[in-house]
Amino acid sequence: MAEQTQPSLTLTDCTLMTDAEAGVDPRICLVGSLADDAEAQTAAQKFGVPIVLSMDGMDMVEDISFSTFFILADFECEEFDELHKRGVRLLGKPALLEQSEDGVLTYSQRPVFCHVMKNIVLVFTGFRKKAEVSRLLKLVHYMGGSVKNEINEKVTHLLAHSSTGEKYQYAVTFNIPVMGEDWVKAAWAHRDEVQIRANSEAMNKYKLRVFHNLRIVLIGFPDDERDQMEDLLKQNAGTPTTLEDITATHVVLEEQSITEKPSDCPPRAHVVRAEWFWASIQMDACAAEKMYLFEELNSTYMMSPRNILSPSTPGTGRSRRRKRLRETVQQLAENDSPSTHQNAPPASKRRSSVGDLAYLSADGSWLLDDSKSTPIRISSIADCPMSPPSVDLKQLSARQRVFHELVKTECNYVSILDVITKVIKEPLEDPTNIQGGPMLDPQDLRYIFGNVPPVRDVHTRMRNDLLKLAHDWRDDASIGDIILNYCPDLEKAYPPFINFFEGVKELLGKLCQEKPRFHAFLKIAQNKPECGRQSFQELLIRPVQRLPSMSLLISDILKHTDRLSTDHTKLEQALHKIRSVMTYINDDKRKTEAKLKLFEIHNDIENCPPNLVASHRMYLSKVDVTELSDQCSGRGDTLTLFLFNDVLEICKKKSKYNSIKSPSRANLHSIKNIKSYKHIEMMNLAHIKRIVDIKETEDCHNVFALIIRSNHEVRERLLTVTLLPEDTSKASFLKNLCRTVANAVSRNDVENFLVSMDPQHLDIETSDVSLTTALNKAIRFATRTGRKVSRAFSFNKSPSKLKRAVSTVMSPFGTISHQGSMRGATSVNNLADLSLSSTPPSGGMSGPLMTPTLIRRPFKNT
Repeated sequence: MAEQTQPSLTLTDCTLMTDAEAGVDPRICLVGSLADDAEAQTAAQKFGVPIVLSMDGMDMVEDISFSTFFILADFECEEFDELHKRGVRLLGKPALLEQSEDGVLTYSQRPVFCHVMKNIVLVFTGFRKKAEVSRLLKLVHYMGGSVKNEINEKVTHLLAHSSTGEKYQYAVTFNIPVMGEDWVKAAWAHRDEVQIRANSEAMNKYKLRVFHNLRIVLIGFPDDERDQMEDLLKQNAGTPTTLEDITATHVVLEEQSITEKPSDCPPRAHVVRAEWFWASIQMDACAAEKMYLFEELNSTYMMSPRNILSPSTPGTGRSRRRKRLRETVQQLAENDSPSTHQNAPPASKRRSSVGDLAYLSADGSWLLDDSKSTPIRISSIADCPMSPPSVDLKQLSARQRVFHELVKTECNYVSILDVITKVIKEPLEDPTNIQGGPMLDPQDLRYIFGNVPPVRDVHTRMRNDLLKLAHDWRDDASIGDIILNYCPDLEKAYPPFINFFEGVKELLGKLCQEKPRFHAFLKIAQNKPECGRQSFQELLIRPVQRLPSMSLLISDILKHTDRLSTDHTKLEQALHKIRSVMTYINDDKRKTEAKLKLFEIHNDIENCPPNLVASHRMYLSKVDVTELSDQCSGRGDTLTLFLFNDVLEICKKKSKYNSIKSPSRANLHSIKNIKSYKHIEMMNLAHIKRIVDIKETEDCHNVFALIIRSNHEVRERLLTVTLLPEDTSKASFLKNLCRTVANAVSRNDVENFLVSMDPQHLDIETSDVSLTTALNKAIRFATRTGRKVSRAFSFNKSPSKLKRAVSTVMSPFGTISHQGSMRGATSVNNLADLSLSSTPPSGGMSGPLMTPTLIRRPFKNT
C-alpha cells in the first residue's frame, strides 16, 4: 500500500509515547474501512507520524523498521483476530480520536478499542461459568479498564453475579459501587461514542439490585405481609421460592411465629430473621447474613447478659455489646453507693410491650438501644427520680393508689414519646447515619413529627412534677394544682397534633407504599426492644388517647378525695379544665377539617372563584341533584350543590372522559389531576327567598325548588331539582339548608323559609320527571358526539326539529308568556305568573310525537 508521510508536529503540540529505548520510529496503520475514513485520517495526522493504509494490516506486520499502531473500526472481525494473534499494537477508532484530543498516543500491552472504562478498576465475584468471565474480562480490557483479583482501596467497582459474598459485603461497607454484568454489556454498546464513561450517573441504573439473583423462602408471615415482601423481592431482582427448591439462597423466618429452624431447609441457604430482609431494603443493599442468623434467637442467647440489646442495625456488633456490658457493670457498682444512686444511668433490659417502658431498671432510668443515644435526664435528677417509688399497693389509701396509677401511666406515656423521638424521628432527621442517604423529604418530616415535640415537652415536665410528689407524698398534697398548671400548655400543644393526625396516618400509608426504604426502616424500628414490637402508627396514636385517659384517672382521684379537702376543689377545676381542653381540641379539629375541606373543594372545581376560600367560610355538606329547570345548566344535567355557612356553590358534575374523544395514552397518567366539577354559580344564601318542598307522589320523588332573587334581579327565579339517591335524605338536607339560610340572614323564624307544595301547583308532570331527565340526557349526548338524533331514535325528523319538539312536549313546567306561547322551565321567571290564569296556554303541539300521556297539564290557581 502507498505510504503517506505527514509533517511532524512539535512536542509542544503533542506527545508521542513509544518504545524510545528501541530507537524505532512509530507510525499509524489505518486498517480496512478506515482507509477511507476522513475523521480517522484527520485524527491520525495530529500526531505527526507516518500514516499507512492497509486492507487487513497483515502486509505491515513483518515490517520491523517501524513501531506500528494498527487502528481498526471493529474488534469483532477476522482482521482483529489475525492481528491479535501476531501480538501487534491494536487500537480502535474511538481510542484514536480521544488520544488525538489529548495529544498522547499510548498503548498498555493489550488491545484498547475505546476509553469507556478508562481509570476503572474492577473485581469479579460470584461468577461460575468460565466462558462468561472470559467474555466480560475481554470487554473490560477493550474499553480501557483493568481487573484485579482481590478487592482493596484501589478498586473502583465490583462486578457481582449476585448480592452476596464477602467481596460484596466489603464493597457495601466501603461504598464501592456494585454493578451487574449488564453494566459491562451496556458500556460496550456505547463503544463507538467518544467521551462516554461507564462511571457516569446515567449508568447507575445498572447497579446491582438488593436481592439480585437471590432465591428467597419466606416462612411464618401473615398473608398480607408475605404478599408485600414478595412484591418487594421481585422489584429488587429477587425470586420467591419454597423449601423444596435446593437452589434457594436464603430462608427468612418470622421469629414471632416460628420458634425452631425448619428441618428441611436447603443445605446452602442462609437461615435468617425477618429483620435481615427489612434491613436490606432500608440499606438498599443486601445485609450481612451473619448478623441476622436465626440461631441467635435461642434461649441461651436471650438470657445472656451481653445480648440484652440485640443488634438491630448493620453497624451494631460484638464490640458495641461488650462496651455496653462494661458500662452496665460499672453503673450497677455505682448504684451501690447511696450518694450516687440517683445519678447513675441504668442497665437497659429488653421488654415485650410498650406498657413496661417506664420500668427498664430498678431506679426507673431509661436508655435507648442506640450507640449515640443518652439517658433521658431532667434538670435536677436528685430532686426528681425517673420512676415511681416501689410501694405495696395494699398498704396505700384508695386515693394514693389511683394517683400511683396516674404517675405510672404518665411515665409510660412520656417513654413512648421518647421512643418516637429517639428511635424514629432523630435518625430520620440525621441521614448521615443511614446508609443510602435520606429517606424522606424535609417537608414530610416536618408534617409527620413537627407537632410531637410540644406534646413531649409539656408531658415531660408534668411527669417530673408528679414523680416528685409521688416520692414525697403527703396526705394533704395537691394533685389538682399540678394538673391545673399544665392545662394551658396542653391546650396549645394538642390541637395541632390532633388536627393533622388523620393526615399524618394517610401520609404514612402513602410513603410506605412509595418508599420501600422508609417502610423497612419502620419495620426495623418496630423490632427494637424499645418499641415493644409496636408499629409506628400504634405508637403515634397514644397522644390521641392520653387526655381521655387522664380525665378518667382524675375523676377516680376526685371520688376518693374528701370533699372538705382543699384538693377536692382543685381536682374539680382540673377535671373541668381537662374536659374543656378536650372539647376545645374537638371543636378546633372540626374547624380545621372544614378549612381543609374548603381548600379541597376549591381545587376540585374548574374556574372556581378565588373568593370561595375565605376565613369566615365553613363547609357544611353537599348533595348531587338533577336539574329539572334550565336556570343553571340545563334540564337533565347533574349538578352538585356545596352548602357553606353563607353561600351555595353550584357546580356541574363533569364526566370522567371527554365525550368526543377519549384521553390519549400520553394523558392517562395525569387523569387523576382532572377536576371533577365545573363552576356555574356561587349563590349568596341571602338571595334564597323560599325553599319549596315538592310533596312526594307515586311518580315524583326527592324534588324540591329554590325561589331566588338577588338585589340586581327584577324577577324571581325558580330552580327546580331532583335529589339523587344518596345517604342524605331530602328532609334532612332541606332542614339543614333552611337553618343555614336563616343564620345567614340573622333570622330565627326558620320554619318560614320552607313551604310545601303539590307537584301540580308548579305544573310538574309527575309521571314524566324521570323520563324527561333520561331523554334530555340522551339528546345532549347525541348532540355532543355529533350523531344525528333522527338516526339515534329512528325518527325521520331533523335533529333540530326533534329537539325542539321533545323539549316542548316533555317539559315538566309551563308558563304563560306575554305572547301566549308555550315555554319551558326557563320561562318561569316570576312566581306571580303562576296565578295569572287558570286557562290552558295556547300554542301548537302537533306532530307525530303527540301522545296523550305527554300533554302538559294546565296551571291551577294557587
